[in-house]
Order: sequence, then C-alpha cells, then structure tokens
Amino acid sequence: MYVVTRGVEHGYRAVVFSAIGLALGDLAQVCCTVVGLSALLASSDIVFRIIKYAGATYLVGFGLHQLVARHARQPLSMASKCRDEGRAQFFVMQGFLALNPKTAIFFLAFLPQFVATKAGPIWLQILFLGCAFVLLGFLTNSLYGFLGGTLSAIGRQSHHFQLATRYISSFVLIGMGIAAALVSAPVKHV
Repeated sequence: MYVVTRGVEHGYRAVVFSAIGLALGDLAQVCCTVVGLSALLASSDIVFRIIKYAGATYLVGFGLHQLVARHARQPLSMASKCRDEGRAQFFVMQGFLALNPKTAIFFLAFLPQFVATKAGPIWLQILFLGCAFVLLGFLTNSLYGFLGGTLSAIGRQSHHFQLATRYISSFVLIGMGIAAALVSAPVKHV
C-alpha cells in the first residue's frame, strides 16, 4: 500500500526510490536477524512495543500530514512533480523508516527453516536467503507502485480523482498505523 500511495501521488520516480528505501529497511532487518537482534525483539515485550508504537505513530502522523498538508490540497502539477523529483533521498528515507517489527520477527521465524546444517555457515545462509527476500520484495513493491503511478497518470486530468486518491491514501496510511498499533507482541515459547 505504501508504494502504491507513492506512485499515485508522486509518480514512477518516487516509487523506485520508495521501493529502494523499503528494501534497505528490510535489508537492515535481515542483518539484525543474522546478528541475533531479532531474537531480542521477539523475546522483549518492551522493545517490541517501543518499535511497534514508533512505527504506528509514524504511519498515522504521515497519513494525517498528508490529509492536512497545504500542497496536498492542490492538484498535482508539473511544478510540484519537479519538486518531488528532486527529493530522492526523502523518498528513500521515508521508505527506510517505514520499518515493521513484524518483519524482523518473520525473518527470525521463517529464514532458519531453510538453513541446511551442512551447507555452510548458518549466518551466511540466512543472509543469502534474506537478500533474496529483499530483492523479490523490491521487485514486487516496484510493480505495485508502478500500477499506482499508472492510475495516477490516467487520472491526473481529474481534480476529483486526485482529491479522492489523497483522502483514500491518507486513510489507508492512518488505518495501517492503527492496525500496527493493535498488533500483539509475539508469543514467547517457554
């Protein structure tokens, strides 16, 4: 949903940089899994809650900002598109900061299932599998984002379409933030 929103609002270039940011965030979580920090996240309810609420707050705040931002009330013009194209680092950083603590727990639970004890160092296998996941995630995020960008290009002439997409994407981001805040901590096995 995040990259689709970027595609609808800012076009194809923003999709690529947002997908890069998401991939870098996932890669950071893969590295945390390799190092074992995900085990800490899975075992510490306090750390999980801090990361969960920080991410939820970010999404809700971003959605609210998008809803009330002055530039969002105006139709997407060539001038605003040019401003967005100069903000590659902004889109990468936004994507990177859209971290989800459930992803780190997913990596911790999922990746070791495919480790073969005689195939080499475990950390290297997890790193390889995680990098494959990140690459596939980048590709699928980009494709979904390009779909959003295509919808935006089609509806760019319609002020009503732009207004509707702004409100829909804002409420989706707010809803994702609320859903992230309501996620329960991982179950600890004794």
